[in-house]
Amino acid sequence: MPKTLVRRSALERESRQDCAPRQRPIALVELIITAALALSTAVAATAVSIGMARADVIAVVGRGDGLPFSIGLCIGLLLAATAGLAASAAAIPGRN
Repeated sequence: MPKTLVRRSALERESRQDCAPRQRPIALVELIITAALALSTAVAATAVSIGMARADVIAVVGRGDGLPFSIGLCIGLLLAATAGLAASAAAIPGRN
């Protein structure tokens, strides 16, 4: 009786492994994620440039009222510096 159970369980394991979904290679997944990131960056840059055109930012700066533009620029530089520091901290080898 035990031999039959062992044979059945081995057959069940083989049939379960055959039905398992195939895993995608990691390189393909990374390629898809990179393409999605590039596309989302392009969409965000387009939205920002359209927003600046509709808000007429360049004309406001040209008239001499540059305070809103300078505040926005400072906030943008602060966010960029924070992202740069986070990226450089993540790139240090040996740190967990």
